[in-house]
Amino acid sequence: MVVCYTRRMNTQLRADGRFWLTLDGKNFLGRGRVELLQRGRGRVELLQRIRETGSISKAAKTMKMSYKAAWDAVDAMNTAWDTPLVESGPAGSRLTPDAERLIAAYQQAEARHAAFMLKLAQSLPEPGA
Repeated sequence: MVVCYTRRMNTQLRADGRFWLTLDGKNFLGRGRVELLQRGRGRVELLQRIRETGSISKAAKTMKMSYKAAWDAVDAMNTAWDTPLVESGPAGSRLTPDAERLIAAYQQAEARHAAFMLKLAQSLPEPGA
């Protein structure tokens, strides 16, 4: 969220927006709290935590969520994408090259979105101006 402060202490005009990627019209990948995983937000953090920990279970714990919620999110992503984004086996879990490319593309697009929101906020008028 980008905030434009005005001369009056409590008066603000805001430009606010969230960014996520959709797949077939449904939210697929984005940032957000754990409860938003089912709607596609928060999944980028889950993928990054799986990369860091090498485990869906450990990633879930670091996000203070249940293993089932994390597994359901991974399963939904793997099912929706043409190829798996997370592969699991006896040695743990790892992100596939597709997941790494998707995270990088998401981060680039999110940065462009943030720059756009900043530019938009700078163009907003101040109340009373």
